[in-house]
Amino acid sequence: MTTQTERPKPVIRLGDRVFARSTLIAGSLILVALAAVAIFLIVEAIPALGADTTELKGSPSNFWTYVGPLAFGTVWAAFLALLIAVPLAVGIALFISHYAPRRLAQGLAYVIDLLAAVPSVVFGLWGIKVLAPAVQPVYAWMTDNLGWFPLFSGPVSGTGRTILTVAIVLAVMILPIITAMAREVFLQTPKLHEEAALALGATRWEMVKMAVLPFGRSGLVSASILGLGRALGETMAVAMVLSPSTVISFVLLQSENPNTIASNIALNFPEAHGTGVNVLIATGLILFVITFAVNFIARAIVARRKEFSGAN
Repeated sequence: MTTQTERPKPVIRLGDRVFARSTLIAGSLILVALAAVAIFLIVEAIPALGADTTELKGSPSNFWTYVGPLAFGTVWAAFLALLIAVPLAVGIALFISHYAPRRLAQGLAYVIDLLAAVPSVVFGLWGIKVLAPAVQPVYAWMTDNLGWFPLFSGPVSGTGRTILTVAIVLAVMILPIITAMAREVFLQTPKLHEEAALALGATRWEMVKMAVLPFGRSGLVSASILGLGRALGETMAVAMVLSPSTVISFVLLQSENPNTIASNIALNFPEAHGTGVNVLIATGLILFVITFAVNFIARAIVARRKEFSGAN
């Protein structure tokens, strides 16, 4: 009868144990910080749910009528910014990764990365002093000639400080983030896939459409959601450019525009006291939930696409 020899247990060195424990603690701190923020927001927001909000701007009847236009403005401005930024980011990323000469691609990539380092207050000043006066005549022309379309109807703003202007500023702010991630994803496309498409007679664009874009789809979704998160939480640029009102409106060119949660908190928190502070914190809780829901949906979409790709 033969006895099976037992394999010796691997020796775990002290350095490996320290490193493993350190990474575990670092990963746990993220969850602890997230839980602490959530608990703080919930505890401070509870008094605001049934409080008297008549002292707030617009004299809302309750908390939900107060936060409704703010939540709408937050999502609407971020969605418009994403709608503008994603096609531009994809085009720039494809140009850098597959069309531009090497030196031009390196210089352009450096400029795009440098744009991400510009403070938001600078974008706000640019939006007020340069962009808003420049687009106001364009808005007037759009209202006169495209006023039959609901998004462009109504009296045009005389200052150009509308929700569409804010969306353009936000699009410029999130453009470097989406472009940088999309560029890195497109560069990871297997060369064999690209060469196979070209060998079959595909043009450069057909190769990009058949090999590059399908490969980078999940990464592009992640990049878009990362940019969307930046747009949802942006404060200074929106507060400086937008002329806010407590309305829910899809019209893009009017002087009365829905405000965003982050901008509303920044503008009203210094003067808030008592229940007003709790109300503003409660709106922060709504923004926290919106951001968490957006990221959760994006992760689910990416995971589903990966499972679908693996199954095929």
